[in-house]
Amino acid sequence: MTLMGLVIFLIVGLIAGWLAAKIVEGTGLGLVGDLVVGVIGALIGGWLLTALGVAVGAGIIGDIISALIGAIILLVIVKLVRSGGRWST
Repeated sequence: MTLMGLVIFLIVGLIAGWLAAKIVEGTGLGLVGDLVVGVIGALIGGWLLTALGVAVGAGIIGDIISALIGAIILLVIVKLVRSGGRWST
């Protein structure tokens, strides 16, 4: 991976993490936390969508959508673990 590829991957992760934190309320983790959630979400989303045979589109928008899906899944799991399995708003 080139330096430019890494920078784009981190930007996609940051955007996806921030959007996921806005969608899954009560999970604000700050700038670094959103970046980590977005990057892990990108890995989860890429793996899950590939395993399901789903294509969300090409280019950076498709990458953001894929990372967003993974980040939302990750934040829902984190929120359930933190609250002892109960969904609280």
